[in-house]
Amino acid sequence: MRLGPGNLSFPAMIVLGIETSCDETAAAIVTGDRQILANVVLSQLDEHRPYGGVVPEVAARAHLQHLDGLVRRALDDSGVGLDRIDAIAATGGPGLIGGVIVGVMTAKAMAAARGLPFLAVNHLEGHALTARLTDGVEFPYLLLLVSGGHCQLLAVEGVGRYRRLGTTIDDAVGEAFDKAAKLLGLGYPGGPLMEKAAERATDPGRFDLPAPMKGRPGCDFSFSGLKTAVRRHVETLGTPSEADVADLAASFHRAVASSLEDRVSRAIKLFRESHPEGKSLVVAGGVAANKYLRARLSTLAAKRGLAFVAPPLGLCTDNAAMIAWAGLERLQLGLTDGLDFAPRPRWPLDPTANPVKFAGAKA
Repeated sequence: MRLGPGNLSFPAMIVLGIETSCDETAAAIVTGDRQILANVVLSQLDEHRPYGGVVPEVAARAHLQHLDGLVRRALDDSGVGLDRIDAIAATGGPGLIGGVIVGVMTAKAMAAARGLPFLAVNHLEGHALTARLTDGVEFPYLLLLVSGGHCQLLAVEGVGRYRRLGTTIDDAVGEAFDKAAKLLGLGYPGGPLMEKAAERATDPGRFDLPAPMKGRPGCDFSFSGLKTAVRRHVETLGTPSEADVADLAASFHRAVASSLEDRVSRAIKLFRESHPEGKSLVVAGGVAANKYLRARLSTLAAKRGLAFVAPPLGLCTDNAAMIAWAGLERLQLGLTDGLDFAPRPRWPLDPTANPVKFAGAKA
């Protein structure tokens, strides 16, 4: 699959990428001229749905069971043999450590057996650089990274060069979607189910929900209060009807969008002060697949004179194409890793940023 416009291209190198940081097992083959030759993703939703969330031990076993077969399938789908692979890249963190270990050890074994470079990729950098794979976006750019475990605003200055402008002080936005969906009885995963419910709303402004942090200084996020507000409305309603659920889901979307718009608007001001040459607002991560939020942020970017870039929906959620591409970017700079690399459950993109209480790996 050849992707969109942009002049970004590297010499004719081919990298195999592996992603096992959470509940998707994935393998992909990507070339230096931005072609995705194969991108195979095996979801574990059915395994985790009965528990209402991801169970680390279940995820690790599933990665171990399926990864070898997915790598073989990616090679078959791409028509590329291992003799044409120039490097092996794998998510080295952050993530559920059992799953990360499975991917890293598989990649190390392949790299050692074939005498190829090994590249340990920060999962968040995979998301951060996806817009360069899909759209050839040039550095620097402003990034809103929104997913189940992460919610950050970053100035992306180059490969491995990130300056954090804001992060969540409690829940990430994806977590808030999951928790709200559970309160509404929608099930797991919450994001897509909340989006479908909101599309059925007849009165999307019916419920008064707060837009967390709106109007406050800085660019940090908070979503735990919004979840609490949803719970109070559910308790007041007793047993919500389908119409109640749809309207509450839509009101939730509006509150999240208002919060994100406010935080991003403040970040745009800071970004332009330090990077006047920057031209793009990039949104990445699983929540970036939400069409309503994409539309609201696209409108904001246009008003502020920035190009809005969001990857295709299939490349917003966890995948190995982004890991292969981030590996390619690092390979071009000579940033390979030794086989003694230790998988990391936490790995901030901006190690100089002050840690945030309760934010964990999200910071």
